[in-house]
Amino acid sequence: MDLRPEVSVVVPVFQEEASIPAVIPHFIEVLAGQRRRFELIVVNDGSRDRTGELLDKLAAEDTRIKVVHFARNFGQTAAMMAGFWAARGPIIVPLDGDGQNPPEEIERLCDKLEEGNYDVVSGWRKNRKDSWLRTFVSRVANRIIGHITKVKLHDYGCTLKAYRASVIRDARLYGEMHRFIPVFTSMHGARICEVVVDHKPRTVGASKYGYGRIFKVAVDLLAVRMLQKYRTKPMHFFGRIAQYSWLAGLMCLVFAIAQSAVAATQGLDWWNAFWGKAPLVALMFFMFGCASIMLGLVAELAMRAAFEHNMGRYWDERKRVNFGVPDSTWESTDEPAEQSTFIEDRSRA
Repeated sequence: MDLRPEVSVVVPVFQEEASIPAVIPHFIEVLAGQRRRFELIVVNDGSRDRTGELLDKLAAEDTRIKVVHFARNFGQTAAMMAGFWAARGPIIVPLDGDGQNPPEEIERLCDKLEEGNYDVVSGWRKNRKDSWLRTFVSRVANRIIGHITKVKLHDYGCTLKAYRASVIRDARLYGEMHRFIPVFTSMHGARICEVVVDHKPRTVGASKYGYGRIFKVAVDLLAVRMLQKYRTKPMHFFGRIAQYSWLAGLMCLVFAIAQSAVAATQGLDWWNAFWGKAPLVALMFFMFGCASIMLGLVAELAMRAAFEHNMGRYWDERKRVNFGVPDSTWESTDEPAEQSTFIEDRSRA
């Protein structure tokens, strides 16, 4: 019998020692009551508290809990990517580790995905249980992101989404780009729908995100739009900049010629009239256009190298727990299966 998981739930965590003892067992309890076989992949993003110790203890009790420990903090995007790459199920569902995303919604999202009409089912926290300011900022950001990327979603920031593994497992994300995963999947032809999901207030621990990340998201949005439109043709982007720069330079040059012609008709020194500020500005625009062309060539070379070598991960893992161990809890026996824990040390020498 094929006992591989049917859904892989990926949970990135950082400094969550207060929530781990209650949240992870609750996830297991709820997922065990659903129809699909599952694995729970928890990625410890370099936590410095007891998060790693608590996760190892839980993994020793249940082999359906897989743990990836990062050597240091690399951010939520890297943690989610590591979980995606380690997932074995045909459906991948990321989930926040603070308990605000109810795991009860996972079965409904998977059912919607398996209808066959969509590749991504995105959660929408319509009745969000956060502060009004955080909610307002999020709504404004979602409108801006949807307008710029043309992928219309009400809630980009909701981690709870169901993906076909085929459209997400090979994603190459960095920075704060985990919120733009639907945009990346749409670039490869994924069909996306949105489903309203429940949202609970945080009861333990504290949020690790402040309003200072707004600027990071804005910068990443520019990068996403650049990738969305010019990922395979960066020369078109830089070529357009050069085109407008040269056009502006030509207009400055025409202005200088017209100025010198007017001076000549008035009996003035047309040569001195020509060599004013306009020719210098025209020269600056011309040089800027040439520099843009050179940047475009460099971007083309970088893009080709990336496609040829298929860029790998940029995070470092310290160890993995329960990978390579059969999920004995799925075995059909009358006696409880004996649990075992496999720890693979991935520390650098």
